[in-house]
Amino acid sequence: MLSPGSFFQVNTVQAQALYDVVKEAAEGDLLLDLYCGVGSIALYLASRFEAVMGVEEVASAAKDAEKNAKLNRIHNTRFVGESTERFLQQPSPLLLFPGRGKSKKKRLTVVLDPPRAGCSKEVLLGVLRLSPHQLIYVSCDPGTLARDTAFLIEGGFRVQEVQPVDLFPHTAHIETVVKMSRS
Repeated sequence: MLSPGSFFQVNTVQAQALYDVVKEAAEGDLLLDLYCGVGSIALYLASRFEAVMGVEEVASAAKDAEKNAKLNRIHNTRFVGESTERFLQQPSPLLLFPGRGKSKKKRLTVVLDPPRAGCSKEVLLGVLRLSPHQLIYVSCDPGTLARDTAFLIEGGFRVQEVQPVDLFPHTAHIETVVKMSRS
């Protein structure tokens, strides 16, 4: 499902290559996909996690993500239609995860796939407060990626891997996947 106003990678062959890079890097128990759009990354990675939550500011896209989960018979997901900033301001956003058990501490992986402008300082501070086990940053702009990565490194993360993916050959545009973990 894809409603008007929803974001989706139009080069689907290379989008799968990008999602494969993210999937290879991702590990943990819980996945939080921020700026999830119609749920492409969250749904592609859902089989690797106990529970997955996606957050998307465009409400119709979040609804599309729910429909896409249902169409694909993926039952360990939940999608929230609100801004990433607002979601991360909640006192305990991780309590909203679907089927989250309280028997043991779960390892959280956060995927950040922000628009070209990158993440606001509020989002980066919110991610640092969550203290995820792993962070995977997907970026379409090297400048905002460098800015946000520097902030996250100052906050205690270290870069483990960087992998560019060319979604639009013969153009200057490149997607970059950065795998980070706590120092």
